[in-house]
Amino acid sequence: MTEDEPPPNPTKLTRSKQRWAEEGRFLTGRTARPESERLPPGQHLVKDWPVLDLGMQPDVEKEDWKLKIFGAVENPLTWDWAGFTGQKQSRFVSDIHCVTTWSRYDNRWDGVATRDLLETVKPRPGADFVLLHSSDGYTTNLTLDDFAAEDALLAHSWEGKPLSLHHGGPVRLVVPHLYFWKSAKWISKVEFRTDNHPGYWEVRGYHDRGDPWREERYSND
Repeated sequence: MTEDEPPPNPTKLTRSKQRWAEEGRFLTGRTARPESERLPPGQHLVKDWPVLDLGMQPDVEKEDWKLKIFGAVENPLTWDWAGFTGQKQSRFVSDIHCVTTWSRYDNRWDGVATRDLLETVKPRPGADFVLLHSSDGYTTNLTLDDFAAEDALLAHSWEGKPLSLHHGGPVRLVVPHLYFWKSAKWISKVEFRTDNHPGYWEVRGYHDRGDPWREERYSND
């Protein structure tokens, strides 16, 4: 299996999540505006942080980790750990909303803001989409606008401590305003594209965007 190929044997949870998309599971039919309601429709609060993945957790040491940024950009680059942590660092506090219906408030993240990354690589005109690649073969797609949200970042720390392996360390994406499957764990590549290329869950029945307040859990196709 290569980095861009997902595990060949899906877990029970992965199979269940694909079935939920087929059945429209958990949909309430309600919508809530983020400025008036903090908890999106169909969600419930948790205090812990559940672990969800495709059945494998790639253990990448910091000294071996690299992040490749490529595609439709003026300045493609590859950061090693020193290069990544040498960038301007940001701290954001945000909520997590998982498509499996749990939410967790007030998570404190440290890392490199996606807006600062964009300033460095400079997407070309027409590069309106981003495809995230993870070390376990997972992929997910975003619009450039969603990737550039003001509180989105490539996080290396959570609650003041290095991000653990099972939560996507050493580095994961955090895009708080979308369901958390869009916040790819174990990030290894950021690809800028002029076309939209659906990722792992998007081709398995999940919504192309994933706005929790619009309850965009599953595809409308």
